[in-house]
Amino acid sequence: MKFFVDTGDIEEVRQAADWGILDGVTTNPTLIAKSGKGFKETVLKICELVPNGDISAEVVATDYETMLREALEVSSWHPQVVVKVPLIEPGISLVKTLADRGIRTNVTLVFSVSQALLAAKAGATYISNFVGRVDDISDDGMVAVRDTVNMVDTYGFDSEVLVASIRHPLHIVQSVQAGAHVATMPLKIMSMLFKHPLTDKGLKGFLDDWNKAGLHIIEPTGEPALAK
Repeated sequence: MKFFVDTGDIEEVRQAADWGILDGVTTNPTLIAKSGKGFKETVLKICELVPNGDISAEVVATDYETMLREALEVSSWHPQVVVKVPLIEPGISLVKTLADRGIRTNVTLVFSVSQALLAAKAGATYISNFVGRVDDISDDGMVAVRDTVNMVDTYGFDSEVLVASIRHPLHIVQSVQAGAHVATMPLKIMSMLFKHPLTDKGLKGFLDDWNKAGLHIIEPTGEPALAK
């Protein structure tokens, strides 16, 4: 499974990239606005921090012609840019146009397998299935993820299923169980994946025993005495 961090914050991208497990970054208009930085400036810096990663940059227009102009603009910024497009009628038309031109896309705001089918047929590179927002209305967001994975496999679409709107580590586990190709999450959630009380307890026990025994991997060297 690919791991993307969902943020517009350069420092968060830097931290996730330092772990060596980051495959890409997703942004959206809200995250970019919160960053307080320019859109192109932010996207290019993220590309620099995540070499070879897929970086989603979203169009903000809702009519086809303006969406197309925006898509061509953002895709020209860097080869790593994936154009993020909302699942609306002109958006699906745009995805088809971009796919025919060899421009990669990430179709966002997908909540059902029927919507995902439209994105896949249009040639979406990524289909962003939202789970947290569905859970918020007392439904199960992972159902559409599982159905979309099955749909892509059954019909042999090239699209990858990207689980978005992740709220807690269990969503990651469920994404793995569903066979999703990608999970994008806030840095806070990615950090939580490291945590387990037995890991902390076990490490403490190992280090306590090691230190009591006075052992060293690198033998300490005495500093020369300073001349008086």
